[in-house]
Amino acid sequence: MSVILDIDLDYFTLFEQPACELERLLVWADRPVDFIVQHHHEAYRRWKQMVTAGAVGRPHLIIHVDEHHDMMFERPPANFGSYVYFAMRHWPECRVIWVTPQPIDYPNLWLSEDAWQAVSSRFERARRFNGQSPKPDLVSVCTSPDFIDGRLSRSLLERIRDFRMTARNNCVERPR
Repeated sequence: MSVILDIDLDYFTLFEQPACELERLLVWADRPVDFIVQHHHEAYRRWKQMVTAGAVGRPHLIIHVDEHHDMMFERPPANFGSYVYFAMRHWPECRVIWVTPQPIDYPNLWLSEDAWQAVSSRFERARRFNGQSPKPDLVSVCTSPDFIDGRLSRSLLERIRDFRMTARNNCVERPR
């Protein structure tokens, strides 16, 4: 069983210091980003490939750090607005914690009653990431180019590329 930290760069538009918030997540994760994709359903496809290849275990928790819940559709195929729903159906033991300080809406407004009932007991929302969850075995990042300013995206991607656990950090104190 594994834990996935699923980061969407659009989440950081909600903060005054987006780079510091990103760095706080990366410090907590204590591992490099495994891969970066443009659209979230591409991450879901990669997760499934990595589980099949034995690179990570079947996820029992996805920490979904995103402005959106990504549970807007229940009809296949999985896309950028529905992949969380499909991940929860694909791995029925998997819980999802959706981290967002300002929810736009909730999945129950988009999914049928039966679809929502099938996943709702394993879905929760947190206002802020608190770092109390188990450490991730996999970290994926989605750039979501349609939902974030290009300059902010480039700045955050640069931070990800340059990030090293031993590097200087002006935003948060690193664990010793």
